[in-house]
Amino acid sequence: MSPQRALLPGSRQHFAHGPIDLIISAEGDPHAVTAAHEQAWSRFATLLHELVQELPALQQPVQADCALQGVVAQRMWHACAPYCEGYITPMAAVAGAVAQEILSHYQIAGITRAWVNNGGDIALHLSPGTHANVGLFSDLSRWPSALQDAPLPLDGRFTLGAELPVRGIATSGWSGRSFSLGIADSVTVLAATAAQADAAATVVANAVNIDDPRITRRPACELKDNADLGELLVTVEVPKLDTATVHAALEAGLQRAQTLQSAGLIWAAVLTCQGHWRSTLTTASTAHAHPADTPRVLAPNLHAHIAVPMRTSLLSPAPSMTV
Repeated sequence: MSPQRALLPGSRQHFAHGPIDLIISAEGDPHAVTAAHEQAWSRFATLLHELVQELPALQQPVQADCALQGVVAQRMWHACAPYCEGYITPMAAVAGAVAQEILSHYQIAGITRAWVNNGGDIALHLSPGTHANVGLFSDLSRWPSALQDAPLPLDGRFTLGAELPVRGIATSGWSGRSFSLGIADSVTVLAATAAQADAAATVVANAVNIDDPRITRRPACELKDNADLGELLVTVEVPKLDTATVHAALEAGLQRAQTLQSAGLIWAAVLTCQGHWRSTLTTASTAHAHPADTPRVLAPNLHAHIAVPMRTSLLSPAPSMTV
């Protein structure tokens, strides 16, 4: 299959090639935007082949030294390297690293804002004085019916200003498109880059975990022949759990997220499981009750009404920035 390209409403670009599926938007000088789209498309056309060439090495656990050759492959490795004390392969950062690579073609003079959304893992470009509104959608099973009703009902939203050290957003969870060792419905991470956010979301989602015979797990290799997790047990079914069990799993994940935050590896994280949530933001800010009993987390320049966030999308008053 060859790379595919399409123009979407709002002047958005859709690039697709095998497992890579990107939605791209940019604002600014029309000539600069057009030139950036063409440069991004030219780069995208070669990207999957480069990754496939190094796939065997990318599926191996991160070791002390990086032997990868491609710029995206190396970015994946470096994003995962801080977690090499556990089992992690560079593939944990592939979606974010790809989004980041394509975004680099929009970080030029004349473009004020741009984003590349790779299945919910998002790389951002924000020039001084601009911002991006990020929407959180919790239950993917509601997606088809939700698309028939406008507007899409969001479970939360927050604003990222250019002054914040956040240019990457990623979400991981046991029911997402990738395997997880944990039971989190979602872990959404904000970090300096999309690759870093992707790797960290995987690690924190794995940590939202607890031993319970009611949780069904299977070796990853039984579910997917070329799974990079090999015989590690991944979560395939999580029944309704009692509140104490859910809270214990979330606390384990929160401790991991706080450690990453203290180390400067992430800026913030929101963890959810079966209607319950935790956030690293509450450790440095004040939590206020929302009138509808939905937690509201306040931090400098970040305002979030968070219910059960799971997947992220970009919102904005500007139509061209709406997913």
